Amino acid sequence: MIFRQLFDLESSTYTYLLADERTRRAVIIDPVVEQVDRDAQLLEELDLELVYALDTHVHADHVTGVGRLRERTGCKSVLSERAGTGWADVLVKEGDVIRFGELGLEVRETPGHTDGCLTYVTLDHRMAFTGDALLIRGSGRTDFQQGDSKTLYASVHEKIFTLPDETLLYPGHDYRGRTVTTVGEEKRNNPRLGAGKTREDFVAIMAGLHLAYPKKIDVAVPANLFGGVPRGIDVTAEPHLGRSWAPVERSASGIPELPPEWVAAHSGETPIVDVRELAELDGDLGHIQGVRHVPLGALEAAAATWGRDTPLVIVCRSGGRSGKGALTLAAMGFHKVASMRGGMTAWNARRLPVVRGAATGPIEARA
Repeated sequence: MIFRQLFDLESSTYTYLLADERTRRAVIIDPVVEQVDRDAQLLEELDLELVYALDTHVHADHVTGVGRLRERTGCKSVLSERAGTGWADVLVKEGDVIRFGELGLEVRETPGHTDGCLTYVTLDHRMAFTGDALLIRGSGRTDFQQGDSKTLYASVHEKIFTLPDETLLYPGHDYRGRTVTTVGEEKRNNPRLGAGKTREDFVAIMAGLHLAYPKKIDVAVPANLFGGVPRGIDVTAEPHLGRSWAPVERSASGIPELPPEWVAAHSGETPIVDVRELAELDGDLGHIQGVRHVPLGALEAAAATWGRDTPLVIVCRSGGRSGKGALTLAAMGFHKVASMRGGMTAWNARRLPVVRGAATGPIEARA
């Protein structure tokens, strides 16, 4: 495998380039927008084809280079389903595999710094890229952007510390010149999460940090919700939100959303489109009675025959794919469309009724 560790001095961010030596297909993890020229030049010098640009989470300390690399190379962007944005080309969840040539990266969900934090692990478990969940002798902060110390403690101990002790860990940042650590080292020496620290110890440590407000957060987070390249339809406009038909609210990333409770109360009168894959409808989360099943990849083509005034609620596992679907339909001229906030995960958490088995067919064409 071809491997390069790159560094952005201003934000102390590590970017990682991995490639299959035989096929020359590559992925890049956590690129920084100011370093896109450097990264593109390296790809050209090494004769690599970038197939995926991955973010470990929605960063608050720098603007991602994922969107710019997507524009320049034609690669696909990758982000967690739980990141709260439908912008990325590929929205991943626990257990998914990102393949490049004969190699691949396993997706492990490691929330706690943010809801959408991911750790990418090589299939041989020799290397893991932990983003801000686990740093060298430290961890990501938990005092903003959906941070939760108890959740982060569980993520590290259940998803990272369960890897072999010799697994090399590559963090999203380091501020002391360190480049790599191992699972064994962190289990023994991490002053926050290792060395026998309990969950209660970690919660107390994080509560006592009193860290400064991230200086780039007000610019970085809004930009990174769109891959570092904010653009698209104006979902702040009243027609797109369709407040006249439902109590639609706009998320931080501009996605029109409805709560599961409203969807449950109006499921018999408002068409619900489930954009997950067919097997998921019969999986552990089930699906809502009477939903129309249209996979996200087929949504735009299917919707070409639908009436633009038809009210629609889009549903997926946790809100990522449905958010992307809602923005797609709004861009096509649908004025009464919303994503169900939190997806079937939130629906199940509220103990709302689910069914399994075949779903209803697609919506019929309307004038």
